[in-house]
Amino acid sequence: MTLGIDAINALGLSGSQTTASKKSSLGQEDFLKLMTTQMTHQDPTKPMENGDFLAQMAQFGTVAGIQDLQESFKNFADSISSDQALQASSLVGHYVSVQSGQGTLPAGGEIQGQLVLPGNSPNVTLKIVDAQTGETVRTLNLGNQTAGNVPFTWDGYSDGNVLAHPGSYKLEAAATIDGTNTALATQVNSKVDSVILGNGQQGVTVNLEGLGAVNFNQITQIL
Repeated sequence: MTLGIDAINALGLSGSQTTASKKSSLGQEDFLKLMTTQMTHQDPTKPMENGDFLAQMAQFGTVAGIQDLQESFKNFADSISSDQALQASSLVGHYVSVQSGQGTLPAGGEIQGQLVLPGNSPNVTLKIVDAQTGETVRTLNLGNQTAGNVPFTWDGYSDGNVLAHPGSYKLEAAATIDGTNTALATQVNSKVDSVILGNGQQGVTVNLEGLGAVNFNQITQIL
């Protein structure tokens, strides 16, 4: 849109006045006022075509709509973040399940969790591997299982019936599905110690006993 000096002065938008007002955006009322002034001061020999007028109106409407949509999404995201914070804070002291390829064996304790089995299997196994040495400490034979979550518990004893030292252990699960050896995802149960509220760049996280901080969205089950 091109306005002559008369049209600008008629709107009170001369350079000094515009600077003084320090308007940072053009509102709908201002836009319509500009359009009306443009039509009033247009060259009579070259009047504005209806198509040009409609195109400018459509362009302004599109920009305004996008701005409104962005604001709506921001409000929606803030609402979700607040709701997550409330839910996460209520979990402190409770046990949850999160997807993890390792677990921490506490002194005199055990590691519990689930295997995610996508199909029926006649042979499901879970290897407990020392995270530092890579040595297989224990192999749990879980046998024939149907599709779904298969619970497991490791009591901390090795295959030689020796109590393993506390620390971090890898969990390597596998199953025979339709004749093919298939690696399985593992989920570990852990107690929620505390909650860390997020900000604009980071969501809500929870501190889990033995596993550290994980994103709230990683929780697969509340036990």
